[in-house]
Amino acid sequence: MVEVALHTRLRPGKEADYDRLHAAIPADLDTALREAGVHTWRIWRHGLDLFHLVIVDDYSSMRAALRNHPANVRWQAQMTELLEVEDDYSGAISEVKLVWELP
Repeated sequence: MVEVALHTRLRPGKEADYDRLHAAIPADLDTALREAGVHTWRIWRHGLDLFHLVIVDDYSSMRAALRNHPANVRWQAQMTELLEVEDDYSGAISEVKLVWELP
């Protein structure tokens, strides 16, 4: 299992839409994430900045499994309208490098 920290950013004025859509994600997306090896996915929002912490069996495998999954394709189409930079699953990710950890 790995922990992956990500940073994404909302388009200005899309905060309420983002919060509303994430109040309850679709059941088929929940199932797809779990089947792809996700154990936990947390998102914090500070203004337009989104900080994600994903605990997953294998992050690259998860992205490969979700890339063309119908539930994720529908979800990403909605997110594209809200995010400053869309995630097209082309390989580039906005992973945040761990710099320090309290042992």
